[in-house]
Amino acid sequence: MKILFQGDSITDAGRSRENPHLLGNGYPKYTAELISAKWPEIPFEFINLGISGNRAENLVARWEADAIAVQPDIVSILIGVNDTWHRAANRDWMPHEYFEECYRNILTQLKEKTKAKIILLEQFLCFTDDKSYFRCDLDPKIQITRKLAREFADAFIPLDGLFAAASVGVDPKHWAGDGVHPTAAGAQFIAARYLEAVTPIIESLK
Repeated sequence: MKILFQGDSITDAGRSRENPHLLGNGYPKYTAELISAKWPEIPFEFINLGISGNRAENLVARWEADAIAVQPDIVSILIGVNDTWHRAANRDWMPHEYFEECYRNILTQLKEKTKAKIILLEQFLCFTDDKSYFRCDLDPKIQITRKLAREFADAFIPLDGLFAAASVGVDPKHWAGDGVHPTAAGAQFIAARYLEAVTPIIESLK
């Protein structure tokens, strides 16, 4: 069973460019460990093709080679925070319509060109003083991700809300020191939520 992880630096997490089966040090590694332990009888192939700095438009540009050609059984996508962050310095925000167009493009391709089950992970921002102003652009784009999940996804992991809940009584930096890139604890948190979301999918594909 082939599981593909796609996204930006949160997914990349130092993964190997020469061997995409070497998953890096982020949530894909912890997710693969949890899945393998839960279903030791299933021969899984885990592939990480996340690329640091990517935005939704970058996924469009490489989608044929890095998703469609892979023909995964399950593909997960975590994208979107850079679509805000990379425009934040000058508050020259990416149009929401363009973000949706790009994201919808890759999801439509998955539906039309593969049989993959789709898991969408919501872009998130754990609270930090220096990035709190991102919210004016990030929150509408999160709503777009949620809308697309309703249309396309087989499972959805609402990470922004989940991390907000997990940050009550816990310093948000415990999960992501800069608000964006998960610590080991943050990556393990994502992996645990991923396992919950993927379990019924794997059970249906066994």
